[in-house]
Amino acid sequence: MAKKEYIIPIFIPFLGCPHDCAFCNQVKITNYKDKMEPSKVISEIEKNLAYFPANDNIKEIAFFGGSFTGLDYDVMTGYLKIAKEYKEKGIIDRIRLSTRPDYINNFILDTLKDYGVDIIELGIQSLSQDVLDANERGHSVSASKDASQLIKSYGIKLGHQIMPGLFMDSKEKMISTAIESIKIGPDMVRIYPTLVIKDTKLAFLYEAGIYKPLDLDEAVEISSEIAMLYMYKGIDIIRIGLQPTENINEGKDVIAGPFHPAFRQLVEANIYRTYLEEIICDEEIEDELTIFTNDRNISLIAGNNKSNKKYFYDKYKIKIKFKSSRDQYILYKDKKIDFDLDLFIRNYVEKNYGGDLLLD
Repeated sequence: MAKKEYIIPIFIPFLGCPHDCAFCNQVKITNYKDKMEPSKVISEIEKNLAYFPANDNIKEIAFFGGSFTGLDYDVMTGYLKIAKEYKEKGIIDRIRLSTRPDYINNFILDTLKDYGVDIIELGIQSLSQDVLDANERGHSVSASKDASQLIKSYGIKLGHQIMPGLFMDSKEKMISTAIESIKIGPDMVRIYPTLVIKDTKLAFLYEAGIYKPLDLDEAVEISSEIAMLYMYKGIDIIRIGLQPTENINEGKDVIAGPFHPAFRQLVEANIYRTYLEEIICDEEIEDELTIFTNDRNISLIAGNNKSNKKYFYDKYKIKIKFKSSRDQYILYKDKKIDFDLDLFIRNYVEKNYGGDLLLD
């Protein structure tokens, strides 16, 4: 199992953003509204470091919110200077930032390289131009592709952030965005199904009946498809679903859309449900089966509030039992059945999307 990594998040809402996209209110999303003065940045770093145990696990300073490379140059380098000093002293190991595709160029990347930036996450949101335009994103699909390739050429790790379910989006466009992202070759991805946040243009469109967000089941289904595509290519999915905060919660600033505090677990459980249903049908399983797997997988396969167990009993009258085990397999009567999720995902993607589609 990979060692736990420790992240020090520094939020800079709206700083560097050229305009408001239809879906965005960074103050509410990040729960931060004050400018991060250098003294506050240092204080935030020190506060986080005090919580971290004394070990050799990876420690990272991450600048989130706004568009970091759109900041005033002196402000940006002021933040980076602080992070670089911690990195040079060996206190932290990595520097990460997020920004817009149209705020990446050679001059910016030369600067980021000089200050030791290791990871750049691009908010590409969609790779369908009509979706970008409808959501007033203010950049082109080609800007996302060009910025991605430029970042990779500098040897900096590349992250993509995508937002299924935007205004004027469709399942076909969401899948296409994932596939085109995969062809670019990011090292990691965040999948953020679109939520309707108070005081945004998207909220106005929703309240006017013009925009209909994905419901929770739809978002889980499409995120499962997208996640399997990234898994197929071995791309690290570092988050699925927006991080719950004091504001980002039902009854707070989320007025519509597929919010769930454990959204990733819903997606992973849904993938297991799809796989298990295939096995049940192929093996003509009846009455009862026992799944041998590790403790974490038991909760995922059972589903949130045991929803998968209920699903299979209601639909097939099959009772699912679990036994904790290092080995992973299904026991049905006296038959031992392979239970390999990676193999299922590979076969699923190649059957439904064509393996050669993702080899470019």
